[in-house]
Amino acid sequence: MQNFLILFREPDGRLDEHSAEEIVVHQSNWKTWLAKWGERLNGGNSLTLNGKMIKGRNSEVINDIHKVGTEIVGGFLLLKAENLDEAVSIVQSCPIFEFDGYAEVRELRS
Repeated sequence: MQNFLILFREPDGRLDEHSAEEIVVHQSNWKTWLAKWGERLNGGNSLTLNGKMIKGRNSEVINDIHKVGTEIVGGFLLLKAENLDEAVSIVQSCPIFEFDGYAEVRELRS
């Protein structure tokens, strides 16, 4: 088995309107998905919007998180899979796509 980092990117949830019912269904879908793949998961979490960036040769501190437009990194998982194709296949079934998010699958160095 190889180790992969899954980065979840999504629109800033404070800007999107979702009904209470949609949110309950979405959270339930996440719980189901995480339970299904739990034996393959080796850590991870959602992220808050509180953070700072350190950039440039002078290590300038910026009082904000990385954004591209309204897109943010919303969380990460560590996943064990046989290879990159299997990791991608597992992530394709993830609920991140329900609210227009997307995932990046990256192999960790050994």
